[in-house]
Amino acid sequence: MRSEITADHKLREKDIREKNLREKDMRQDGETTGDFSFDRVPREERKMGWVSITNITFGIATAIFYFQMGSVMALQFGAANAIISASYAIIVAGILGSIIVYLSAKSGMNVNLLSRGGFGYIGASLTSLIYASNFIMYCAFEGMILVAAVHAFFPAIPLWLLIVVFGSLVIPLNWFGIKQLDKLQKWSLPIFGVFLIVAIIMAFNHPSLYDGSFWTYMPEGVQIGGTALLLCIGMQHGIMGLTALIASDYARFLKPKDLKIGSIAIGFIPQIFCFGVMGGLGIWFGVTLGESNPGVYIVVLLGLGGVLFTVLTQVRINITNIYSSSLSLSSFFENMFGFTPGRRFWVVVAGVIAMILMLGGIVDHLDTAMTFQGVALMSWAAVLVTDALVLKKWLKISPRYYESRQENLYKWNPVGVVSLIVPTLIGTIAALGYMGTFLQSTAAFFALLMASILTVVLGVATKGRYYMKKEAHDIPKEDWIA
Repeated sequence: MRSEITADHKLREKDIREKNLREKDMRQDGETTGDFSFDRVPREERKMGWVSITNITFGIATAIFYFQMGSVMALQFGAANAIISASYAIIVAGILGSIIVYLSAKSGMNVNLLSRGGFGYIGASLTSLIYASNFIMYCAFEGMILVAAVHAFFPAIPLWLLIVVFGSLVIPLNWFGIKQLDKLQKWSLPIFGVFLIVAIIMAFNHPSLYDGSFWTYMPEGVQIGGTALLLCIGMQHGIMGLTALIASDYARFLKPKDLKIGSIAIGFIPQIFCFGVMGGLGIWFGVTLGESNPGVYIVVLLGLGGVLFTVLTQVRINITNIYSSSLSLSSFFENMFGFTPGRRFWVVVAGVIAMILMLGGIVDHLDTAMTFQGVALMSWAAVLVTDALVLKKWLKISPRYYESRQENLYKWNPVGVVSLIVPTLIGTIAALGYMGTFLQSTAAFFALLMASILTVVLGVATKGRYYMKKEAHDIPKEDWIA
């Protein structure tokens, strides 16, 4: 009996030590970087206006990757199909993004923390790992666009050296958290704007390889609509889930008074810019110059200025990629192993992994990774939105607030876990072509619908019993969703 009491006492001491370490790490994050990696942002710390947060998300919206998507779709499937798919992406990603921004700003939590109740605090680790791997992969891909552009202009510099230099650059740029990101994006956005305007002017003066208006361009044998349009929509799905979810990392700092206008602005403006402006320009550039790789045609248009433009845009996107991946890695290892070295540690880890991927050439397999990640991210977004709108607000099955503390949560919640895994697996099979052409092109949307239905069915079947092990009485009513 005495040995059991001693063992129990030691276990309680261990739990207290681990809790103190987590609280110390949260205090350090809050005081030095203001990131609040493991808990909600206190209301008194939500001081950022919607303009500042929208500006930060422009780090993603201004990525050259959207040029490339527009160019590839236009040259392969026709400009009209590319334009229609861009409109679809703006609407769907904008709606998803606005809802997720609202949930994040209202609760003070990003999507990793929002998922803990609906997935369980261990189950939510699945989403954190998917999220982190997604951003690290995109960091590697965007980094290689940058490296290729610089190497094309300065071929004497070895590729590996460029990878190490530019891969390392994003680490110190992430060191001081969201406040540093805000400053970097603010001063670099006007420079980006100048380069973009000059590129547009140069393209106007460049002889077009296509005689007609760019929006009428259609490859031989391709028509508006049908399979070509579905394939364009399928390409958009690969990135739509990311753009809808990522804003939550920043929207949790939104001033409470900006909640309504901020949700719509942060949800839609970046989507309009990345799919509409950047994607639209990519369509035009691609048709005009007959080239799908922006690393080539931007340098053709601007010369050395094109190299500088590429460096600027890719650094802007990659500091946001590393920031979001560091938050997700922090959440995953804190959930799974109680390992809390601080967000800065994970900034270094994410940066190093991205460099290893670039050096190893794994980005050659990005299409397969994007297929899986696009399906997984859209399914995850669907679970979050359905839980909030249907289970929380309408049916009132799940708690009306979000909780992230492990002591109040179950390890697993079948509602979120099953509703993520099943649609992701089936959606991936569909995306690989094993369920017909139609579902191959619409796999992510198919997975989104399946995830929404499963969330409702499982939520009703379990009556919300796995959302909360112990009620939390210290969450302000102002942070409640319903």
